[in-house]
Amino acid sequence: MPNPPEARRKKHQALLNLGWTITITLLITLIMTVLTASFGGFGSQDAKEGAARGFSLPIILHFVTAFPALILGPIVLIRRKGDRLHRLLGRIWVGLLLVSAAASAFIHSPGGGVAGTGFSFIHGFTVWTIVCVPLGVWFARTGKVEAHRSIMTGLYTGLVIAGLTTLIPGRLFGNLLFG
Repeated sequence: MPNPPEARRKKHQALLNLGWTITITLLITLIMTVLTASFGGFGSQDAKEGAARGFSLPIILHFVTAFPALILGPIVLIRRKGDRLHRLLGRIWVGLLLVSAAASAFIHSPGGGVAGTGFSFIHGFTVWTIVCVPLGVWFARTGKVEAHRSIMTGLYTGLVIAGLTTLIPGRLFGNLLFG
């Protein structure tokens, strides 16, 4: 059993890390919002008409994998580590992330986005996820627990940032929620 000062120090460090993660998440969300609004917006007429036309398969697949990953992420990150349930939930979570990232590569607004590519700065999270998921799994398998924890926390932070940006008016879900 850790001594009381050590336990307090670890709790203080965990709260400090959480505070920094929240601050950095909000800052990145703000930066992504400004960049995307400055270089082509959050979508095209497709986003404005999406609800009337119906959702495309990539959007549906992206949503039905990203939303459960958003819910499952904190459970995996907070509960006890290293046991069989953690590994099972972790596998489900990274599977959801990979499918969501793959689907997001097919969500774009032709003629919109950065320099008319149809992709916004938020699509950087697609690449980030596809690179970091295997890296995080490799870290876990090779016993590099701190690196694994950092990568997985970063992935969840990116998921939260991307999720928050979907609620901005001018994007499909933002338009659905706020008109």
